[in-house]
Amino acid sequence: MTAKKNDPTIFQQAGGRNLPPLADRVRPTILADFVGHEHLVGPGHLLQRALETESIFSMIFWGPPGSGKTTLAKLLARHSQASFHEISAVAAGVREVRGVLKAGRSNRELGRKTILFIDEIHRFNKAQQDALLHAVEDGTIILIGATTENPSFEVIGPLLSRCRVIRLLPYTDEQLTAMLDRALAEDVVLSRREIAIKGNVRRLLIESAGGDARKMFNALDIAVGQHGRKSVITLTEDHVKEALQQRGLLYDRAGDYHYDTISAFIKSLRGSDPDAAVYWLAVMLEGGEKPEFIARRLVILASEDIGNADPQALVVATSGMQAVHMVGMPESGLILAHVTTYLASAPKSNAAYQALKGATSRVKEDGAQTVPLHLRNPATGLMATMDYGKDYAYPHDEPEHFIEVDYFPEQMKPQVFYRPTDQGHEKFIRQRLEKLWSGRY
Repeated sequence: MTAKKNDPTIFQQAGGRNLPPLADRVRPTILADFVGHEHLVGPGHLLQRALETESIFSMIFWGPPGSGKTTLAKLLARHSQASFHEISAVAAGVREVRGVLKAGRSNRELGRKTILFIDEIHRFNKAQQDALLHAVEDGTIILIGATTENPSFEVIGPLLSRCRVIRLLPYTDEQLTAMLDRALAEDVVLSRREIAIKGNVRRLLIESAGGDARKMFNALDIAVGQHGRKSVITLTEDHVKEALQQRGLLYDRAGDYHYDTISAFIKSLRGSDPDAAVYWLAVMLEGGEKPEFIARRLVILASEDIGNADPQALVVATSGMQAVHMVGMPESGLILAHVTTYLASAPKSNAAYQALKGATSRVKEDGAQTVPLHLRNPATGLMATMDYGKDYAYPHDEPEHFIEVDYFPEQMKPQVFYRPTDQGHEKFIRQRLEKLWSGRY
């Protein structure tokens, strides 16, 4: 761990206001102490192999807050003995980047690697990202970016093609439990106090974190801090709930409350409550949230939670996203309110989502089956001689533009994946499918 029990510096800081947050104090300094993401750092896996072969490459860590992005970047730099430079895309500009590139060129002449870690790289504009391209390509720097946003949307294509995107998932409850136990046992401050945890406090700390280790450590730090400098502490659920409430007083675009708020927003939309949804929308906009982020989530919800119950929902959402890109703030707020209230008030169905989920599960279980010859396209004469498209029945030749034909693979019995509900337009769709495929529905 970063902070050891016998570290005098930390003890000196503990008496004043310079004490680092718990999440920083317990940040591991060797890869062996890193918890989680075994598919990356475990023996024989990607990042472990890169360290063993001294072939660290440029990469972008994509994952939610508190999933270990910064910690992992620092560990890679330490284990590869590279010069490590960390900047935040929120505060840094091209000048700071050029300073690191200059240091990188000097290090390269000395045969030393330079890692540039950019937190929230999605907040760099195109010009700032362009400034990195040549240095990444010629090896002046090894770029490690961290983002909570989908890099496909937020990182320019040329830079994305020079980096490997590595997805980091939220920590599991078991992994958070291991981190919590280690913090209580090894942290230079907590280990010197007698801390009793009552009832369901441990479970509350872990479950409220939602896979975010930093959120868990912050809550524990604040809960312990409520007891001042007492050496004997009993933590209750009320202490933890108060700590969690304090963490949520201010909207933080880069922190955990960002994800808590977008979650409340989406759940309000899904629950058909336009008033609650527009409230959470206002919270995000007033906190400086990027309108494009909200617009993308609305597009996803239009298909995932409304679907064919109101086919117009996706049209409204995508038009809203285009309008947000064209207009900008503050007028984008009105567009988002328009889309939000429409989607919240629309009939709901997740039948399309469930259909894809079911079909995907079948494909993963059985693999992709062979396409029957009558469904193949005879694009060439040779294909036609091989019976591609033979006996294909053209539905539009029939009065009702429908022929009952088996469109499934020959080895697969037809089955129902899409189950329309009685909500909105899906009621009409269900009635039509029951008529057309009476033996199936």
